[in-house]
Amino acid sequence: MKTASELKNELFYTKKSVYELTSEENVNKAFDYAVGYKKYLDNAKTEREAVTTSIEIAEKAGFKPYTLGQSLSAGDKLYYNNRGKSLFLFTVGSESIENGIRISAAHIDSPRLDFKPCPLYEDSRMSFFKTHYYGGIKKYQWTTIPLAIHGVVTLKDGTNINVTIGEDENDPVFYINDILPHLGQNQAKKTLGEAIEGEQLNLFAASRPYSTEDEGDQIKLTVIALLNEKYGITETDFISAELSAVPAEKARDIGLDRAAVGSYGHDDRVCAYPALTSVIDNADSAHTLMCVLADKEEIGSDGLSGMQCEIFPDLIDEIAKALGGDPAVVRANSKCLSADVSAAYDPNFKDVFEKRNTPELSCGVVLIKYTGSRGKAGTSDAGAEYIGWLRSVMEKDNVVWQTGELGKIDLGGGGTVAKYIANLNIETVDLGVPVISMHAPYELISKVDLYETYKAFSAFCKY
Repeated sequence: MKTASELKNELFYTKKSVYELTSEENVNKAFDYAVGYKKYLDNAKTEREAVTTSIEIAEKAGFKPYTLGQSLSAGDKLYYNNRGKSLFLFTVGSESIENGIRISAAHIDSPRLDFKPCPLYEDSRMSFFKTHYYGGIKKYQWTTIPLAIHGVVTLKDGTNINVTIGEDENDPVFYINDILPHLGQNQAKKTLGEAIEGEQLNLFAASRPYSTEDEGDQIKLTVIALLNEKYGITETDFISAELSAVPAEKARDIGLDRAAVGSYGHDDRVCAYPALTSVIDNADSAHTLMCVLADKEEIGSDGLSGMQCEIFPDLIDEIAKALGGDPAVVRANSKCLSADVSAAYDPNFKDVFEKRNTPELSCGVVLIKYTGSRGKAGTSDAGAEYIGWLRSVMEKDNVVWQTGELGKIDLGGGGTVAKYIANLNIETVDLGVPVISMHAPYELISKVDLYETYKAFSAFCKY
């Protein structure tokens, strides 16, 4: 006869931290793994930079460029660069392609401030860049913090000019003004969502006139003259540019124990990095593997570089045909991890979470059956059989995992790329890292959660 305590241990689902369930050696591996991740974050603050940085990592591991229609054979390690803004990395396994592809799909875009097509103006002896915010942000969080400019300008002759200002310690940074509390009585009466308007997110660019001899737009002229001197661009070139303001801060350890990482862009590069490295590290798997690093998730996954673009099913079709398989059979037998973050339980904001079903910091990778909002709108809602299979896979490698959903039912919610992949008849479920302060300019994650996510993706590649 078992005791009540024994039965509880055997029958109850109990959430425990990674530190309780794993060895000191595993924790040390997690801290070591985070070193490479922080470097990745600092080098990949936009989707274009994430593609470039990911390709550099992949090429060091022997991956080569792929072109549509190329012949394939077992052992190939290839990547397809989609216009410099999304990336498909894949390895060809030894088993039949009709057994399906193991797909890990993350996104590499993050909330930011994009320049408007005609951004530069002068007002009251200050010059500014006008921006249009990208993705879901709390606008007030983006004022009075150091910002950097990243992006590309395409000249009329087709030349691409890469722009990065504000990351080198000798660079200037940029800034969005806010009103002083002494004069902020009316602002304080507004809701947080109304206190700063989108049209107020103007980037402070300069305050020194180019000349005092002529009147009118002399500070604006200072800005464009300096940009022209360094990059050879004119004001008209802003129209064919993709420039963004992102936080200038570097990824740093958070807390005296250094167990957390603070950075811009955890959502979703904290899943992109383990998805990428797990495919690279398991390139000898018998399965055909694919890592998808997609753009535009924060605004609906539309467009040429988003997850809804036909290039994804096209690639699967091309791989299937090159290896003598039926594309429909390949999709039907494929499995996907939609690698995206979840909101970690925050005791400072208890009222928005249902604690029994909310992931917690340092309790491992999060398995999420469904996302969406309210009545499960906008989710693929993964099947029980697939989740059961994935549980068994993770347990083979002693992956510490937890389950949860994004807050209380009627308070919001969120979506991922999962539904677009599931629409192709590919088994898909969300798996990723819990994040504190998601979508803020500076987010926080646990190093052990990051490493357990890498272990989960690696197990997915292997078994």
